[in-house]
Amino acid sequence: MKRYAPEFEFPPYSYVPGKYPHPESDPAGHSFGKELEPISLSPNQKLAEHATFLYAVDLFNFGYYWESHEQWEQLWHACGRKGPTADLLKGLIKLAAAGVKFKQEVPAGMQRHGNRAIELFQSLDQNELMRIQFDGINMELLIEIAKQICHTAETASVESSPADKLNLSVQIVIQNT
Repeated sequence: MKRYAPEFEFPPYSYVPGKYPHPESDPAGHSFGKELEPISLSPNQKLAEHATFLYAVDLFNFGYYWESHEQWEQLWHACGRKGPTADLLKGLIKLAAAGVKFKQEVPAGMQRHGNRAIELFQSLDQNELMRIQFDGINMELLIEIAKQICHTAETASVESSPADKLNLSVQIVIQNT
């Protein structure tokens, strides 16, 4: 599987609430005591070229759902939590939350977050600003991923491996990187 930000290392474990130490608040957590560096996001910056965004995609694709959620949430705050970029990031945050619910074996949570991601992605208007900012991000693919998550939730039965070792069978692909 392709890495988009190989300069960033993965944490030693993918956090699943109730199964591992909380990454930030537990002294045994993988990010305990680490200061987050401030993130900036200029109004016309392409998300698909932002290092934090690409790292979050890597985290998501490799099953670090809680960690990808945290990265996208930093960007969401950096863009002011309103507008089309914020809605895209909020949709991705919802996909990551669905991944956490998958690992917790909570299909209803997967379904709820997956459906909210679909709503957010479908609400985005394809105006010129978005074509610039979202260049390289396939919105149809994101909607399909959210639908696959919902379908997985509908037919959920985690088999053979512990859920915290599994990844959803979805992958975000960034084009032109």
